[in-house]
Amino acid sequence: MTVVIDCVLGKAMGKNQHGRLLASELEILEALWSGSGGLTIVEVQRMLTKPTGYTSVQTRLNRMVAKSLTRRSVESPARYTAGLTREQASQMDLETLLSRVSQGQVIPLVAQLVRNRQLSEAEFNELRALIDQAEHRSQPKRSDKR
Repeated sequence: MTVVIDCVLGKAMGKNQHGRLLASELEILEALWSGSGGLTIVEVQRMLTKPTGYTSVQTRLNRMVAKSLTRRSVESPARYTAGLTREQASQMDLETLLSRVSQGQVIPLVAQLVRNRQLSEAEFNELRALIDQAEHRSQPKRSDKR
């Protein structure tokens, strides 16, 4: 049985001081998401794109544990797992981008993306479906009174 150490030091889950995942944190999370059952420091080290020393990887992983981005087992050698899903990481970065770029407003950000890219018919259809879903969610629910 594996016991997991999960440290939360009063910080918002997975955010650095700027509220956004660092590139090095994201690279480590990508490695952890691809591994099943957790990875050791050496296994993570081997999966990184740039040669990185063992102690540097260990320090990064332990800092990520303190930020709740990763979890560390108490077994030896320690095994690390991701502390959040890809979707949660994506949501964090998008929320940060949204607040920084367009003061929390969705339209300017979406408009910029749509104006500067050649979208396929499938992408237009997906955007329309997303807008329809958002409209449906924002409509007040009617209660049937008899």
